[in-house]
Amino acid sequence: MKIFSSQKNYQLPIYDYNLFWAALILLGLGLVMVYSSSVDSAAASKLSNYENYYYLVRQSIYILLGFILGYICFLIPIYFWQRTAPYLFILGLILLVIVLIPGIGREVNGSRRWISLIFFNFQPSEIVKLFTIMYASDYVLRKSKQMRTIIKGFLPMLGVIVLTGFLLLLEPDFGALAVITLIAMGILFLGGLTYKIFFSLLIFAPISIYFLIISSPYRMERIVGFLDPWSDPFGKGYQLTHSLIAFGRGEIFGVGLGGGVEKLQYLPEAHTDFILAVLGEEFGFVGVTFVIVLFAYLVLRMFGIAKESIQNKKHFAALMAQGVGLWFGVQGIINMGVNLGLFPTKGLTLPLLSYGGSSILMNMIALAIVLKIDHENRKNMRGQFY
Repeated sequence: MKIFSSQKNYQLPIYDYNLFWAALILLGLGLVMVYSSSVDSAAASKLSNYENYYYLVRQSIYILLGFILGYICFLIPIYFWQRTAPYLFILGLILLVIVLIPGIGREVNGSRRWISLIFFNFQPSEIVKLFTIMYASDYVLRKSKQMRTIIKGFLPMLGVIVLTGFLLLLEPDFGALAVITLIAMGILFLGGLTYKIFFSLLIFAPISIYFLIISSPYRMERIVGFLDPWSDPFGKGYQLTHSLIAFGRGEIFGVGLGGGVEKLQYLPEAHTDFILAVLGEEFGFVGVTFVIVLFAYLVLRMFGIAKESIQNKKHFAALMAQGVGLWFGVQGIINMGVNLGLFPTKGLTLPLLSYGGSSILMNMIALAIVLKIDHENRKNMRGQFY
């Protein structure tokens, strides 16, 4: 403390610059890869007068809007999110109901996941991920004395997750369901859920997933295509085989930016769910490793910020930071695993990199809230030093 008091000009940064720049690098790299992976499909589909740049321009607009909304959220104190968490979560559930209404919810490839907002399609499941983090964090604190009990502590939250999952399965959006469930269970575990209940869930979850898979023909087809994609490379295994070919062509250093072949309308959803495969082809093992390291740093730093919040006795802020870290970590791992053939194909974007208005906006808002948590921690530290 004496060291700080003797340096009158010393001031802590108002937020974690390293976290900010790591996220900014991922956003910039994502913008480059969105353009590289979509230029051919955009030109072929003739979506606009600016053809080749269609997805690049839209992604740039989303990112700009994300900075504006993120800055607004950065100005909001964290206690506001805690007070409004239950109401925001109810709003999220209402949006999940609205998207199922014919004429309002937009159907694409057999799934009704989007609400048309004239200029872009909004995906309610993305905002529900953030609202789930807020609600679960608030729930843990409200039920802190009962978290070790099944009836009063665990079952009410399980009921909320089941209701949310039911609405997501009606879309259907199994990927979002998996992410939201893992986020909620992770926050409950970090908030004091007993090991006994947690490990019981680990046994129960695979059984539930098994019945969900066999109850839906399209999910069963995805599992078959995942287990042996080369048995039907022009059918069930088409997307995965071309993703693996992209990684194989990239080898160590890649074929160079813009030199990829799989994005030339061979690999479906190259600019969204499979953007990592295009990056792997053009930047190779080195490029993929760089992305993984940046994601690992983001997640670890968020948990570090959560630890600092605990030291400052700001437990809601700590759980929020951990929840966002779980969100980025879980969704990042699933997306990367799908691209590499480790998990069955899921309609999940890679946070901060993939094309998509809803995902980019919510990712940037979530990051802004984490930076606000860090900012409040630093304000507390400055109050101790001066």
